[in-house]
Amino acid sequence: MPYLETVTDLGPETLLRFDAIIDVRSPAEFADDHMPGAINLPLLSNAERAKVGTIYKQESPFQANRIGGAIVARNIAEHLETALADMPRGWRPLVYCWRGGMRSNAMATILSSVGWPVGLVKGGYKTWRRDVVQGLDVDTAPLPIILIDGPTGSAKTAILQAIAEQGGQVIDLEGLANHRGSAFGGFDDLPQPAQRLFETEIWDRLRRFNLSRPVYVEAESARVGVRRVPRRLWHEMLAAPRIEIHVPASVRSAFLVSAYGDAVSDRDSVARSLDLLKPFHSKETLSEWQALADSGDHRKLAEVLMLEHYDPLYARSRKRREDKPVLVVPLAGLSPDDIAGAAKAILEGA
Repeated sequence: MPYLETVTDLGPETLLRFDAIIDVRSPAEFADDHMPGAINLPLLSNAERAKVGTIYKQESPFQANRIGGAIVARNIAEHLETALADMPRGWRPLVYCWRGGMRSNAMATILSSVGWPVGLVKGGYKTWRRDVVQGLDVDTAPLPIILIDGPTGSAKTAILQAIAEQGGQVIDLEGLANHRGSAFGGFDDLPQPAQRLFETEIWDRLRRFNLSRPVYVEAESARVGVRRVPRRLWHEMLAAPRIEIHVPASVRSAFLVSAYGDAVSDRDSVARSLDLLKPFHSKETLSEWQALADSGDHRKLAEVLMLEHYDPLYARSRKRREDKPVLVVPLAGLSPDDIAGAAKAILEGA
């Protein structure tokens, strides 16, 4: 007998009951945001969705449903013959579309008719999005955030990763935003996620954490690249205790060359990044920095950027906070052992 379950709770335990989460929306909708771990098996392509929407507005809902239904049926058949061709009898998918309407119902009905036990998300993606907004913008319950702080080149992201490897709870905002949090922080071959997807990734981590234990976050501004840190998390970060990493300037500049090698070794990338610093420095200074990049003196470029731009910026930021760090971790070097040792000291001292 076909089995079709309506799912209203999208908590981690519920999602674990399913072997796959299938988002049947268009690729553009999926790229904007989707449930954690979902795969995209669209029932309307971007162009098909636009076409059906136009017919809906300009002709009639009936005509749009008739044409859309035919397209959806063909695309379901294609998925059954390709992506789903080898799924075993007991395979258990969870299906959703934008608001639990025609697309997800059509997919779920056919899959359950095949013989698979299928879950159908009531309310579709909008149900998930309500959970995210509630968790990140509406809920005011305190979060046990501890900031990992320190000037540019202190290997804060690497230390966060080491904390996670040693069992700590970490939200790596730069990693989730595909950005290193500075004018030189973007990745040309890795664009930033959409704002909603950034928020989904943050919420999915937070909701899985044990909030009786610390959650470590790098001290950031309210934006990481062009992505905005969600309101609840940002407010908690402003008031959170901080752990400060102290590293000699010479060690930091060497680390920056390795961490930002892709950015400072590309002349065009440097030029684009330096353009962002025009409000803060003279044309002569920016020309000197560009000349260092052109000559291949990346170590010197990293050093002057650190000492003349980022360190003063960090110092001004710290002056706005009246609190003292709850722990200072001095590091003479930034080798893998040094970074692992810093993570251990933070976990033991928190």
